[in-house]
Amino acid sequence: QVQVVESGGGLVQPGGSLRLSCAASGSIGSINSVGWHRQAPGKQRELVAGISSGGSTNYADSVKGRFTISRDNAKNTVYLQMNSLKPEDTAVYYCLVVGRRSPMAGAQRYWGQGTHVTVSS
Repeated sequence: QVQVVESGGGLVQPGGSLRLSCAASGSIGSINSVGWHRQAPGKQRELVAGISSGGSTNYADSVKGRFTISRDNAKNTVYLQMNSLKPEDTAVYYCLVVGRRSPMAGAQRYWGQGTHVTVSS
């Protein structure tokens, strides 16, 4: 089975920083891309940052210049470094891994359970 586990969330003051981790494990054969999504109360889930198998990255306009997505392929882990945090960054952050369990299989989407980020003074 493929498992996706996020960690690193918590309570932080405005202007502070957090580093989220997303680890994929189990029978995953290859990963096509990994994305960080977030959902705030009363709002739709949105893509925050993504990284492709080739290393290309993309960010939501609201986090450009403040957040950085990176990866460690050997550990099957993707990180989201969040700096200059604002109250509006408060949300549940989810990791989405898109990958294949075998070369013959189509790509599948694996969601993590989410990690809470609260930015408040």
